[in-house]
Amino acid sequence: MSTILVETGLIGAIGTGIVFVEAGLAKLRHRELVPGVVANYRILPDGLVNPVAAALPLAELGLGLALFVSVVTGGGLRIAALPAAALFVVFAAAMAINIVRGRRMIDCGCGRSQLRQPLSWGLVVRNLVLAALVAIHAIGVAPGETVALADIALALVAGTAMFLITVLFNALAALAASPLASGRR
Repeated sequence: MSTILVETGLIGAIGTGIVFVEAGLAKLRHRELVPGVVANYRILPDGLVNPVAAALPLAELGLGLALFVSVVTGGGLRIAALPAAALFVVFAAAMAINIVRGRRMIDCGCGRSQLRQPLSWGLVVRNLVLAALVAIHAIGVAPGETVALADIALALVAGTAMFLITVLFNALAALAASPLASGRR
């Protein structure tokens, strides 16, 4: 397996793992808002909004933790990369559907509540990039091959940097969409 692919997969797993854990914890802290965010997308039937809103934070936490474990152990939990990538694709598709419908001004639900941001093609692309980065991890390490501790340490540092870049992207996008950005009040 190519060293670049292995390292990229490890970095993608750590970075997206942190994204999912942080998002899951934020949704649990503000669980009363999550059904409204899910319903705002107007994709699910009303009867599925509450179950999806309840399951989403747990799914994000579970996937994030499974991705961490897969990096540290190099084991079978690499398979968590596939549902993690799929969840990012679902998020991107839901955003794209609403943008095409002309519904850009709903909150994406992907940032902190104090940094609400409307839907944008940039967010769609961001989710697809995150999906691709974590999907590379599913390729993983060949059976019997081990990952050096230095590669895991590098993945932790680079994955954390990837998470921080994602947070910065979210904050800048939210601030750019705020009334203060253009002097509107």
